[in-house]
Amino acid sequence: MKLTISTLLLSIVLSAASVGSTADKQDVMAAMDAYKNAMTHKDGAALEKLLGDDLTYVHSEGLLESKADVIKSVVSGKAAVDKIEFLPDTDVRVHGKTAFVAGKVDLTHPTSVVHMHVLHVWEKGPQGWQLVARQATKLAK
Repeated sequence: MKLTISTLLLSIVLSAASVGSTADKQDVMAAMDAYKNAMTHKDGAALEKLLGDDLTYVHSEGLLESKADVIKSVVSGKAAVDKIEFLPDTDVRVHGKTAFVAGKVDLTHPTSVVHMHVLHVWEKGPQGWQLVARQATKLAK
């Protein structure tokens, strides 16, 4: 079911016309950068603010995690991430209080680099932009 929803969201993102103000898109990319920094610096407090309470976080190998799972994995070092690079094809689409960020991402671990296509779904609320869903797919070599 969650895979179907993620596929539907990706279809909407890829087929929709680009909308949202430049300022909104910049705010979303600032949240993406804060997320990237929190992940690479194992900053649980920052992740607590950036991740939505009902987060659906799907890894490229199919593992599904909640907000608590992601924070625990990152802070403990189990999910060791040295670098996250959003490649130039990253597309930001803002629809009201929801933003879709889709594009290629290179995730550098201590012993490997994973090349993926990732859809991040953000929602704007009282605390600012929060990540509410992430779906990653490994790219073919």
